[in-house]
Amino acid sequence: MSAAATATRRLLRAPRAKRGAPPVEYSIMLTATLCLLAFGVVMVFSASSTTSLLGESGDSAYYLKRTLIFGAFGLVALKVLSARGVAIVRPLTGALLGLSFVLLLVVHLPGFGVEANGATRWIGLGPIQVQPAEVTKVALILYGAQLLSTRPKITGELRLLVPYLAVAGTACALIVFEPDLGSALIVAFSVTALLVAAGVKLRHLALIFGALALLAALMILIEPYRMARLTGFLSPAADAGGAGFQGIQASIALGSGGFFGVGLGESVQKAFYLPEAHTDMIAAVIGEELGLVGISLLIGLFGLFGYAGFRTVHRAKDRYQKLLAAGLTAMVLVQATLNLFAVMGLAPLTGVPLPFVSYGNSSLLVMLASVGLLLNIASGRAAPMAKPKPTSRGARLRAIEGGRGRTNDKGRRGSGRNSRARGAGAGRRRRATG
Repeated sequence: MSAAATATRRLLRAPRAKRGAPPVEYSIMLTATLCLLAFGVVMVFSASSTTSLLGESGDSAYYLKRTLIFGAFGLVALKVLSARGVAIVRPLTGALLGLSFVLLLVVHLPGFGVEANGATRWIGLGPIQVQPAEVTKVALILYGAQLLSTRPKITGELRLLVPYLAVAGTACALIVFEPDLGSALIVAFSVTALLVAAGVKLRHLALIFGALALLAALMILIEPYRMARLTGFLSPAADAGGAGFQGIQASIALGSGGFFGVGLGESVQKAFYLPEAHTDMIAAVIGEELGLVGISLLIGLFGLFGYAGFRTVHRAKDRYQKLLAAGLTAMVLVQATLNLFAVMGLAPLTGVPLPFVSYGNSSLLVMLASVGLLLNIASGRAAPMAKPKPTSRGARLRAIEGGRGRTNDKGRRGSGRNSRARGAGAGRRRRATG
């Protein structure tokens, strides 16, 4: 009995040891995400403590408490989805896409939409506010990965892509109507990155990009406040008290920080000069309080996240998982880039939060859930498609398909040495039978 018990303990111990060493990309992505989340909790408290104390709430920890609560819910979602994320969300893709469109319509109904700063982007559910655009980002990536993996031939012809582009375009139009051009740009760039990964022809991508650029220009021209933001970006000093105010104050904050910053909690800009310091402009507060060192650390963490994400893409088991990982990674990096560029004066202000760092309940929940899906793919626990369909030459995944060796006439991969060895063995068999 003791020998049997010892053998049983060894069998039970072996899987745990194997599970105890996750892939490198899994560890890097989880570490980067948790570091960004912890960074965000500290900086949200620092950026919001003065304004919330002087404002209506009178509680310096108001935004910190809400961030901790929704961060905890997000971590639960991350944990669940990292174990069985792909198996859970893939059958629900259609329902999630439909729900996102319903929410985009409901936000405009009287009594449901919550207006703030002239925009109606949230649905009020008691103390909770849901931002439909955040759900739409992930829903379109899930739908695109599903469609492009099960019907790979549509990447070869632009007319076959029209249904997916129409769905994405309709979602962007509804988001722009809120108005929220920043979130619409994130959706557009994320979908474009997904199409690039799927192997859409470059000339088709050029046409899609040209159409997006034209529509974005029209959206800016027909809306006065967007035009003001563009002119404020191009010449902030021309309207320093109006359209250029926020950009100038962000530049002052970054310049005041120097190399090491003025010290955590010591920012002056956040209290009286920098609008939305705890949301869109939190990177400016980081630059003022922690200096170039803090900004470099922030960018480095996003760089690690991107490295782990694209490493996950290369090591994913099938086409669906590759495309899903590529789309979700691109979504996080595109949003982070737009936010940081706007704060540094390299792009017009778009009003998008910095992933994992800015205050924003819907954004935090969606981003952590997306990381859970990425971790599920990175861990290798996500089961591949039962019967993956062969892809045509034009539908080959661009820059993300793994595999070594050359492809022979029958589509099998193998190294030249192995092929020669099989040929020599066949020759010996023919001589023996002859």
